[in-house]
Amino acid sequence: MINFFNTYGFLIVSMLFGAVLGLSIYLPLMAGQLSLATPGFYALGGYIAAILSTQVFKFTGTIFPLHFLFLELLITAIISAILAVGLGIPVLRLRGIYLAISTIALVEILRVLALNLEITGGAVGIFGIPQPFATPLEYLWVAIPLLILSMVFLYRLEKIKAGRAFRAIREDELAADSMGVNPTHYKVLSFTLGAILAGLVGTISAHFLNTWNARQGTFDSSIIYLAFVLIGGSRTFWGPVFGGIILTALPEILRGMGEISGLSLWLAQFLREGRLIIFGVLLVLGSIFYPQGLITPELLNKITRKNPWRGLLKKQS
Repeated sequence: MINFFNTYGFLIVSMLFGAVLGLSIYLPLMAGQLSLATPGFYALGGYIAAILSTQVFKFTGTIFPLHFLFLELLITAIISAILAVGLGIPVLRLRGIYLAISTIALVEILRVLALNLEITGGAVGIFGIPQPFATPLEYLWVAIPLLILSMVFLYRLEKIKAGRAFRAIREDELAADSMGVNPTHYKVLSFTLGAILAGLVGTISAHFLNTWNARQGTFDSSIIYLAFVLIGGSRTFWGPVFGGIILTALPEILRGMGEISGLSLWLAQFLREGRLIIFGVLLVLGSIFYPQGLITPELLNKITRKNPWRGLLKKQS
């Protein structure tokens, strides 16, 4: 068992990060907003951590102090929130595909800036980002609390006024507006919360990966993170968690299948390198056969009838 965790420690932590990134996509979707800006804020958080840890914070020893990491998380949350509010007020007046295109443009703008600014290391990026933990598996000390706190926050959010307003806007924005709900206010709030969550994951990931460059926040990443939600489920926060964990592990599973002896060369290469094609096929099939994803409120209701954890899993739609 110890050898298993040591071997797959990097993948296990990545799966938890994938779950949190799925939640960052789910938050705008709660208010009916298809935002693909998560990779941009993810990259922003990573650059903040990389710049602060390599150029600003001074420390002795080989292990990066945890209090500096927590300070980076705080700074990332503030900057992400300010940027999200500043962009969200004009952008979130758009709807549907127009909103998706505008958020993709945001991702591309941040990527081009990262490629051309000296402080971000240009196309090469920033290397030698210090590590707060000795092994990849030890990042579970921050990955698990981050995921649990995010899930608890979303669970509580869906029970209060803001969560009910999100659902009302998602179901019918005009009707919600006529009932006194301010759509712009709540859409900006959901967008900002998702941006903060993505930025926090990026901050930790920069240390986890030990290097950061413009390839960390691209349009390809937007499709992958969107798949976490659409395949896992878009009507309950359990869906993105399930989708993020499973689909983050999927490339490694496919890569392992590609090493099976006896496979034709083209099939082995496709399994190892055709991740985006497979994700695209899953999105199409999922949209047709599972329009609400694999994890739905109805499925959770069936589970709770036989499960003592009824309060946590009960219907959220």
